Amino acid sequence: MIENILFPVDFSPSCVAIASFVSGAAEMFASRVTLLHVCDLDSHNGFELYVRCPQEIAEEHLNVARRRIDSFLESEFPPYRCARIVRSGDPAEQIAEVAASGRFDLIVMPTHAGPFRRMFLGSTTAKVLDTIDCPVLTTRHAETIEPRPLEHRHWLCAIALDNDAPRLLQFAKQAAVTAGAKLSLIHVVQGSGNCPEHGYAGQEAFRRIRELQKCLGCDALARVVGGAVKDAVLEAAQLFEADVLIIGRPRTESHGHMRDLTYSLVRDAPCPVLSV
Repeated sequence: MIENILFPVDFSPSCVAIASFVSGAAEMFASRVTLLHVCDLDSHNGFELYVRCPQEIAEEHLNVARRRIDSFLESEFPPYRCARIVRSGDPAEQIAEVAASGRFDLIVMPTHAGPFRRMFLGSTTAKVLDTIDCPVLTTRHAETIEPRPLEHRHWLCAIALDNDAPRLLQFAKQAAVTAGAKLSLIHVVQGSGNCPEHGYAGQEAFRRIRELQKCLGCDALARVVGGAVKDAVLEAAQLFEADVLIIGRPRTESHGHMRDLTYSLVRDAPCPVLSV
């Protein structure tokens, strides 16, 4: 189900740190990996403008970018097997365009560490999550917290019982089967106590989850908890020792709060987050 993986690279320590994770995912799903670098042609300095015209400077920057990406992570992604693409412009826009035109099934990119990490996810990652329809796998700043190998194989899917639930659960089920992973489900009843399964909202949630699983042929362990969505999901990820957290990603402008929740989960989750 995941045949083509797009790996945007900016030559940062985060990209180097996540490389083994990307290659592991490619091996697990028998996928092809394409590396993409988006070059900033406006990064020239005043001296360059003094000695050369902007067109020459831009061409030189593109040539440098091509040489760098051709030799980047050659052992993990041999050029004869893994294509390299160099684009120029806004990184998020170019990633979206390449992802759509190349029919990629998954984008893998890290979040970045820094003093403002808890406040900002990163403009490029946030734009990618906002504008791209295909699944995006993100990790916490991989240069300081190395992601656990996918071979641990315990995945957690946070499911909201909305119109998008069947699509999300179907994807999670198929991905877990392909990877040989154990899949568990978590649903949060907002504002409920610690034992919502004893109340009407919790019982109704269990009933709807069982019906959905029956329709999709899924037998994953389901848990219903109460509280704030983000806190409950992150706590469940810790409890289950999840290696991947799968979440739905809203696609319309009317879901501003849900987009904020997506950013927050991606930013603070203790494991890689696959937003679908």
